[in-house]
Amino acid sequence: MGSATATPDKNGFQASAWHFAALVAGNIALALGPWLVRLSDTGPVSAGFWRLLLPLPVLALLAWRGRSPGPIDGRLVLLCLLAGAFFAVDLASWHVGIEQTRLANATLFGNSGSVILMAWGIIAARRAPSGQEGVGVLAALVGAGILLGRSLEISATTFVGDLFCLAAGIFYAFYLLPAQRARAALGPWAVLLLVSLIAAPLLLAIALAAGEPVWPGEAGWTPVLVLALSSQLVGQGLLVFSLRHFPPLIIGMALLTQPAIAATVGWLAFGELLAPLDVVGMVLVGTALVLARAGRPGRVR
Repeated sequence: MGSATATPDKNGFQASAWHFAALVAGNIALALGPWLVRLSDTGPVSAGFWRLLLPLPVLALLAWRGRSPGPIDGRLVLLCLLAGAFFAVDLASWHVGIEQTRLANATLFGNSGSVILMAWGIIAARRAPSGQEGVGVLAALVGAGILLGRSLEISATTFVGDLFCLAAGIFYAFYLLPAQRARAALGPWAVLLLVSLIAAPLLLAIALAAGEPVWPGEAGWTPVLVLALSSQLVGQGLLVFSLRHFPPLIIGMALLTQPAIAATVGWLAFGELLAPLDVVGMVLVGTALVLARAGRPGRVR
């Protein structure tokens, strides 16, 4: 049995068996999110509202314990407002897509913000992509094209669900930009708390405007409570604990456990079968995610 401690590597990362277990367990907890959204008999956007609202007391405690001594100025407030607004639209779009497409597709496309940021960085800098960036963008485009084409073969509804999840990936990228800047000054828990406080009422407004049921029905509170616990506390908590101990490449590879688990859950719970071409598309998009995160640190859902 391996030691639970480790010495820093040449890049300064110090990971033990506990950190690796936390990284894997965090991704497993997050991978169950789409399944729990489907089990909830609230509307999909309403499930996002409860996901953010219910953990607020625990997040407030964690944010207070890890608070930064510096003041919160107007720039930080604006960054958190922008992050909260984009996170609300991201969750709304992703949860709607989860209801319409396959769980594996929803997980892959919903986590595509890293690839989108990489592509946007190339465009904004007006430069040719490096070899790694070029391979990543090409793999993402080809893989996404395969998955979208396969979804269109299944049904128009599944294709529309993929588009919602892709839109969520774009909104997630715009969420990451201000959130990462705010986290550098405030810490991860404080930013997650502030973003949740901003995004939750926006999600409630979207759900009410869409005419969704907000209060849980026959399924009860269990799916909503487990969603809030697994996605917002256990998943994020374990990742906050483990991510700083690993290089971005390892983080990206660990991220690939999410679509694999989602595909398995989709098969077992909903009979969602993956053809060989689906697997090829998933591998290509997964490769792009790994390459994107190897180039810059990111956050997973």
